[in-house]
Amino acid sequence: MSTSTEHHAVDAIALVGPTASGKTAAALALADALQAQGGAEIVSVDSALVYRGMDIGTAKPSREELACVPHHLIDILDPLQSYSAAEFAKEATRLIGDIRRRGKTPLLVGGTMLYLKALLEGLNDMPAADPQVREQIQQRAQALGWPALHAELMRVDPVTAARLAPGDSQRIGRALEIWTSTGQPLSAFHQAPKTTAPALNIPVISLEPDDRAWLHERIALRFDQMMAQGFIDEVRTLRARGDLNPDLPSMRCVGYRQAWQGLDEGWSEAEIRERGIFATRQLAKRQITWLRGMVGRTVVAADQAQATAQVIQAASAWMP
Repeated sequence: MSTSTEHHAVDAIALVGPTASGKTAAALALADALQAQGGAEIVSVDSALVYRGMDIGTAKPSREELACVPHHLIDILDPLQSYSAAEFAKEATRLIGDIRRRGKTPLLVGGTMLYLKALLEGLNDMPAADPQVREQIQQRAQALGWPALHAELMRVDPVTAARLAPGDSQRIGRALEIWTSTGQPLSAFHQAPKTTAPALNIPVISLEPDDRAWLHERIALRFDQMMAQGFIDEVRTLRARGDLNPDLPSMRCVGYRQAWQGLDEGWSEAEIRERGIFATRQLAKRQITWLRGMVGRTVVAADQAQATAQVIQAASAWMP
Protein backbone atom coordinates (compact mmCIF):
# COMPACT_ATOMS: atom_id res chain seq x y z
CA MET A 1 0.00 0.00 0.00
CA SER A 2 1.44 3.33 -1.02
CA THR A 3 1.73 6.26 1.35
CA SER A 4 3.24 8.63 -1.20
CA THR A 5 1.45 11.84 -2.16
CA GLU A 6 2.97 11.95 -5.61
CA HIS A 7 0.68 11.58 -8.59
CA HIS A 8 0.88 8.05 -9.93
CA ALA A 9 -1.38 5.25 -11.02
CA VAL A 10 -3.10 3.12 -8.41
CA ASP A 11 -5.21 0.00 -8.83
CA ALA A 12 -8.01 1.33 -6.63
CA ILE A 13 -8.76 3.74 -3.80
CA ALA A 14 -10.21 2.40 -0.54
CA LEU A 15 -12.57 4.52 1.56
CA VAL A 16 -13.22 2.91 4.92
CA GLY A 17 -14.42 3.86 8.39
CA PRO A 18 -16.69 2.76 11.21
CA THR A 19 -20.41 2.36 10.71
CA ALA A 20 -22.35 5.63 10.32
CA SER A 21 -19.21 7.68 9.63
CA GLY A 22 -20.50 9.00 6.29
CA LYS A 23 -18.77 6.64 3.86
CA THR A 24 -21.66 6.38 1.38
CA ALA A 25 -22.04 10.15 0.90
CA ALA A 26 -18.27 10.66 0.66
CA ALA A 27 -17.92 7.81 -1.84
CA LEU A 28 -20.63 9.23 -4.10
CA ALA A 29 -19.01 12.67 -3.96
CA LEU A 30 -15.62 11.15 -4.78
CA ALA A 31 -17.12 9.18 -7.68
CA ASP A 32 -18.63 12.42 -9.00
CA ALA A 33 -15.25 14.15 -8.70
CA LEU A 34 -13.72 11.36 -10.78
CA GLN A 35 -16.13 11.85 -13.70
CA ALA A 36 -13.64 14.08 -15.49
CA GLN A 37 -11.02 11.31 -15.26
CA GLY A 38 -13.20 8.59 -16.78
CA GLY A 39 -15.52 7.92 -13.87
CA ALA A 40 -15.57 5.43 -11.03
CA GLU A 41 -17.31 2.26 -9.89
CA ILE A 42 -17.86 1.25 -6.28
CA VAL A 43 -16.99 -2.16 -4.86
CA SER A 44 -18.75 -2.69 -1.54
CA VAL A 45 -16.53 -3.86 1.31
CA ASP A 46 -19.42 -4.86 3.56
CA SER A 47 -20.35 -8.33 4.82
CA ALA A 48 -24.03 -7.36 5.28
CA LEU A 49 -24.73 -5.60 1.97
CA VAL A 50 -24.13 -8.83 0.06
CA TYR A 51 -27.56 -10.12 1.18
CA ARG A 52 -30.82 -9.62 -0.69
CA GLY A 53 -33.87 -8.66 1.34
CA MET A 54 -31.75 -7.04 4.06
CA ASP A 55 -32.07 -3.41 3.05
CA ILE A 56 -33.26 -1.35 6.00
CA GLY A 57 -31.14 -2.85 8.77
CA THR A 58 -27.96 -2.67 6.70
CA ALA A 59 -28.53 0.98 5.69
CA LYS A 60 -28.08 -0.20 2.13
CA PRO A 61 -27.61 2.64 -0.37
CA SER A 62 -30.93 3.78 -1.80
CA ARG A 63 -32.02 3.06 -5.37
CA GLU A 64 -31.18 6.65 -6.25
CA GLU A 65 -27.70 6.33 -4.76
CA LEU A 66 -27.11 3.00 -6.49
CA ALA A 67 -28.19 4.58 -9.78
CA CYS A 68 -25.63 7.40 -9.47
CA VAL A 69 -22.63 5.12 -9.96
CA PRO A 70 -22.25 1.38 -10.68
CA HIS A 71 -22.02 -0.70 -7.49
CA HIS A 72 -20.69 -4.22 -7.03
CA LEU A 73 -21.02 -6.96 -4.38
CA ILE A 74 -24.42 -5.72 -3.21
CA ASP A 75 -27.47 -8.04 -3.26
CA ILE A 76 -25.46 -10.99 -4.56
CA LEU A 77 -26.54 -13.66 -2.03
CA ASP A 78 -29.62 -15.07 -0.36
CA PRO A 79 -29.49 -14.73 3.46
CA LEU A 80 -29.30 -18.53 3.69
CA GLN A 81 -25.86 -18.42 2.08
CA SER A 82 -22.50 -17.48 3.57
CA TYR A 83 -19.68 -15.35 2.19
CA SER A 84 -16.06 -15.38 3.28
CA ALA A 85 -13.20 -12.89 3.30
CA ALA A 86 -11.36 -15.16 0.86
CA GLU A 87 -14.31 -15.06 -1.56
CA PHE A 88 -14.45 -11.28 -1.24
CA ALA A 89 -10.71 -10.93 -1.97
CA LYS A 90 -11.04 -13.08 -5.07
CA GLU A 91 -14.10 -11.23 -6.38
CA ALA A 92 -12.73 -7.78 -5.54
CA THR A 93 -9.46 -8.55 -7.36
CA ARG A 94 -11.41 -9.60 -10.45
CA LEU A 95 -13.66 -6.53 -10.27
CA ILE A 96 -10.73 -4.15 -9.85
CA GLY A 97 -9.23 -5.51 -13.08
CA ASP A 98 -12.54 -5.29 -14.92
CA ILE A 99 -13.18 -1.70 -13.80
CA ARG A 100 -9.66 -0.61 -14.69
CA ARG A 101 -10.07 -2.09 -18.17
CA ARG A 102 -13.18 0.07 -18.58
CA GLY A 103 -11.00 3.10 -17.93
CA LYS A 104 -12.58 3.84 -14.55
CA THR A 105 -11.27 4.06 -10.99
CA PRO A 106 -12.39 1.32 -8.57
CA LEU A 107 -13.49 2.67 -5.19
CA LEU A 108 -13.51 0.10 -2.38
CA VAL A 109 -16.05 1.38 0.15
CA GLY A 110 -17.14 -0.14 3.44
CA GLY A 111 -16.36 -1.11 6.99
CA THR A 112 -15.73 -4.86 7.00
CA MET A 113 -12.06 -4.63 7.86
CA LEU A 114 -11.35 -8.35 7.56
CA TYR A 115 -12.40 -8.16 3.90
CA LEU A 116 -9.99 -5.30 3.23
CA LYS A 117 -7.22 -7.04 5.14
CA ALA A 118 -7.75 -10.21 3.08
CA LEU A 119 -7.44 -8.19 -0.13
CA LEU A 120 -4.37 -6.19 0.91
CA GLU A 121 -2.45 -8.76 2.92
CA GLY A 122 -3.77 -12.21 2.01
CA LEU A 123 -5.24 -14.80 4.37
CA ASN A 124 -4.20 -17.87 6.25
CA ASP A 125 -4.93 -20.99 4.21
CA MET A 126 -8.02 -22.09 6.15
CA PRO A 127 -9.74 -25.42 5.42
CA ALA A 128 -12.96 -25.20 3.43
CA ALA A 129 -16.26 -25.53 5.29
CA ASP A 130 -17.53 -29.06 5.87
CA PRO A 131 -21.37 -28.95 5.91
CA GLN A 132 -21.69 -32.42 7.41
CA VAL A 133 -19.37 -31.70 10.32
CA ARG A 134 -21.01 -28.30 10.82
CA GLU A 135 -24.45 -29.90 11.05
CA GLN A 136 -23.19 -32.40 13.63
CA ILE A 137 -21.81 -29.55 15.73
CA GLN A 138 -25.09 -27.64 15.45
CA GLN A 139 -27.01 -30.69 16.67
CA ARG A 140 -24.67 -31.09 19.64
CA ALA A 141 -25.04 -27.41 20.44
CA GLN A 142 -28.82 -27.72 20.47
CA ALA A 143 -28.55 -30.63 22.89
CA LEU A 144 -25.77 -29.34 25.17
CA GLY A 145 -25.70 -25.57 24.67
CA TRP A 146 -22.91 -23.41 23.24
CA PRO A 147 -21.19 -22.84 26.63
CA ALA A 148 -20.58 -26.61 26.81
CA LEU A 149 -19.05 -26.58 23.33
CA HIS A 150 -16.96 -23.57 24.34
CA ALA A 151 -15.61 -25.64 27.24
CA GLU A 152 -14.80 -28.42 24.78
CA LEU A 153 -12.97 -25.93 22.56
CA MET A 154 -11.00 -24.75 25.60
CA ARG A 155 -9.62 -28.29 25.94
CA VAL A 156 -8.57 -28.72 22.30
CA ASP A 157 -7.74 -25.11 21.32
CA PRO A 158 -7.31 -22.96 24.44
CA VAL A 159 -5.76 -20.07 22.45
CA THR A 160 -8.89 -19.65 20.31
CA ALA A 161 -11.32 -20.37 23.15
CA ALA A 162 -9.73 -17.70 25.33
CA ARG A 163 -10.69 -14.95 22.86
CA LEU A 164 -14.28 -16.14 22.28
CA ALA A 165 -17.34 -15.57 24.44
CA PRO A 166 -19.15 -18.78 25.51
CA GLY A 167 -22.16 -17.74 23.44
CA ASP A 168 -20.28 -16.89 20.24
CA SER A 169 -21.87 -19.76 18.35
CA GLN A 170 -20.57 -18.87 14.88
CA ARG A 171 -16.89 -18.72 15.83
CA ILE A 172 -17.00 -21.60 18.33
CA GLY A 173 -18.70 -23.77 15.73
CA ARG A 174 -16.14 -22.89 13.06
CA ALA A 175 -13.21 -23.58 15.41
CA LEU A 176 -14.63 -26.98 16.39
CA GLU A 177 -15.36 -27.75 12.74
CA ILE A 178 -11.71 -27.12 11.85
CA TRP A 179 -10.52 -29.24 14.78
CA THR A 180 -12.88 -32.08 13.87
CA SER A 181 -12.02 -31.97 10.17
CA THR A 182 -8.24 -31.59 10.41
CA GLY A 183 -7.16 -32.55 13.92
CA GLN A 184 -5.44 -29.17 14.15
CA PRO A 185 -6.57 -26.16 16.19
CA LEU A 186 -7.73 -22.99 14.48
CA SER A 187 -4.94 -21.10 16.25
CA ALA A 188 -2.36 -23.16 14.35
CA PHE A 189 -3.78 -21.94 11.04
CA HIS A 190 -3.70 -18.33 12.28
CA GLN A 191 0.01 -18.73 13.05
CA ALA A 192 0.78 -20.29 9.66
CA PRO A 193 2.20 -18.20 6.78
CA LYS A 194 -0.44 -16.30 4.82
CA THR A 195 -1.34 -16.93 1.23
CA THR A 196 0.16 -14.39 -1.14
CA ALA A 197 -2.02 -11.34 -1.69
CA PRO A 198 -2.24 -9.87 -5.18
CA ALA A 199 0.29 -7.09 -5.76
CA LEU A 200 -2.26 -4.28 -5.76
CA ASN A 201 -1.50 -0.63 -5.09
CA ILE A 202 -4.49 0.50 -3.01
CA PRO A 203 -4.14 3.58 -0.80
CA VAL A 204 -6.59 3.74 2.10
CA ILE A 205 -8.56 6.81 3.20
CA SER A 206 -10.19 6.34 6.60
CA LEU A 207 -13.10 8.40 7.96
CA GLU A 208 -12.58 8.46 11.73
CA PRO A 209 -14.31 10.86 14.13
CA ASP A 210 -12.29 12.95 16.55
CA ASP A 211 -15.24 12.93 18.95
CA ARG A 212 -16.68 9.46 19.67
CA ALA A 213 -19.90 11.06 21.00
CA TRP A 214 -20.59 12.40 17.48
CA LEU A 215 -20.51 8.89 16.10
CA HIS A 216 -22.70 7.57 18.91
CA GLU A 217 -25.32 10.19 18.13
CA ARG A 218 -25.26 9.30 14.43
CA ILE A 219 -25.61 5.60 15.21
CA ALA A 220 -28.66 6.28 17.41
CA LEU A 221 -30.20 8.58 14.81
CA ARG A 222 -29.69 6.05 12.04
CA PHE A 223 -31.15 3.23 14.12
CA ASP A 224 -34.21 5.38 14.82
CA GLN A 225 -34.55 6.07 11.09
CA MET A 226 -34.34 2.34 10.35
CA MET A 227 -37.02 1.59 12.94
CA ALA A 228 -39.26 4.25 11.38
CA GLN A 229 -38.68 2.74 7.91
CA GLY A 230 -39.95 -0.66 9.07
CA PHE A 231 -36.85 -2.54 10.22
CA ILE A 232 -38.81 -4.80 12.60
CA ASP A 233 -41.20 -5.74 9.80
CA GLU A 234 -38.19 -6.52 7.58
CA VAL A 235 -36.92 -8.96 10.21
CA ARG A 236 -40.41 -10.44 10.62
CA THR A 237 -40.50 -11.07 6.86
CA LEU A 238 -37.13 -12.83 7.02
CA ARG A 239 -38.29 -14.97 9.96
CA ALA A 240 -41.51 -15.86 8.14
CA ARG A 241 -39.52 -17.59 5.39
CA GLY A 242 -39.04 -20.50 7.75
CA ASP A 243 -35.58 -21.52 6.50
CA LEU A 244 -33.47 -18.92 8.31
CA ASN A 245 -32.13 -19.13 11.86
CA PRO A 246 -30.24 -16.78 14.20
CA ASP A 247 -26.96 -18.70 13.84
CA LEU A 248 -26.59 -17.87 10.14
CA PRO A 249 -23.95 -15.23 9.32
CA SER A 250 -26.66 -13.04 7.74
CA MET A 251 -28.84 -13.06 10.84
CA ARG A 252 -25.85 -12.40 13.09
CA CYS A 253 -25.36 -9.00 11.44
CA VAL A 254 -25.59 -6.21 13.97
CA GLY A 255 -29.20 -5.11 14.47
CA TYR A 256 -30.69 -8.23 12.92
CA ARG A 257 -29.32 -10.39 15.71
CA GLN A 258 -30.87 -8.17 18.38
CA ALA A 259 -34.19 -7.85 16.53
CA TRP A 260 -34.44 -11.62 16.00
CA GLN A 261 -33.73 -12.30 19.67
CA GLY A 262 -36.17 -9.59 20.70
CA LEU A 263 -38.95 -11.08 18.62
CA ASP A 264 -38.16 -14.51 20.08
CA GLU A 265 -38.22 -13.27 23.67
CA GLY A 266 -40.97 -10.67 23.44
CA TRP A 267 -38.89 -7.55 23.91
CA SER A 268 -40.51 -4.17 23.36
CA GLU A 269 -39.42 -2.15 20.35
CA ALA A 270 -37.74 0.24 22.81
CA GLU A 271 -35.59 -2.62 24.15
CA ILE A 272 -34.73 -3.84 20.64
CA ARG A 273 -33.73 -0.27 19.83
CA GLU A 274 -31.58 0.09 22.94
CA ARG A 275 -29.79 -3.23 22.42
CA GLY A 276 -29.37 -2.63 18.70
CA ILE A 277 -27.79 0.78 19.27
CA PHE A 278 -25.47 -0.64 21.93
CA ALA A 279 -24.35 -3.48 19.63
CA THR A 280 -23.76 -1.04 16.76
CA ARG A 281 -21.62 1.18 18.99
CA GLN A 282 -19.60 -1.86 20.02
CA LEU A 283 -19.11 -2.71 16.33
CA ALA A 284 -17.92 0.83 15.63
CA LYS A 285 -15.45 0.59 18.52
CA ARG A 286 -13.97 -2.62 17.07
CA GLN A 287 -13.77 -1.06 13.61
CA ILE A 288 -11.91 2.00 14.93
CA THR A 289 -9.50 -0.21 16.86
CA TRP A 290 -8.78 -2.18 13.71
CA LEU A 291 -8.30 0.96 11.63
CA ARG A 292 -5.85 2.45 14.10
CA GLY A 293 -3.65 -0.58 13.58
CA MET A 294 -3.58 0.00 9.81
CA VAL A 295 -0.23 1.60 9.05
CA GLY A 296 -0.12 4.15 6.23
CA ARG A 297 -3.81 5.03 6.03
CA THR A 298 -4.80 8.65 5.37
CA VAL A 299 -7.13 9.78 8.17
CA VAL A 300 -9.94 12.28 7.59
CA ALA A 301 -11.90 13.53 10.62
CA ALA A 302 -15.42 12.30 9.87
CA ASP A 303 -17.04 14.75 12.28
CA GLN A 304 -15.58 17.85 10.63
CA ALA A 305 -17.79 19.96 8.35
CA GLN A 306 -15.40 19.63 5.41
CA ALA A 307 -14.87 15.86 5.72
CA THR A 308 -16.15 15.03 2.23
CA ALA A 309 -14.04 17.77 0.64
CA GLN A 310 -11.02 16.47 2.55
CA VAL A 311 -11.66 12.94 1.26
CA ILE A 312 -11.67 14.25 -2.32
CA GLN A 313 -8.53 16.31 -1.65
CA ALA A 314 -6.75 13.27 -0.18
CA ALA A 315 -7.80 11.11 -3.13
CA SER A 316 -6.64 13.70 -5.65
CA ALA A 317 -3.07 12.49 -5.15
CA TRP A 318 -4.06 9.18 -6.73
CA MET A 319 -6.61 10.30 -9.29
CA PRO A 320 -5.68 9.49 -12.92
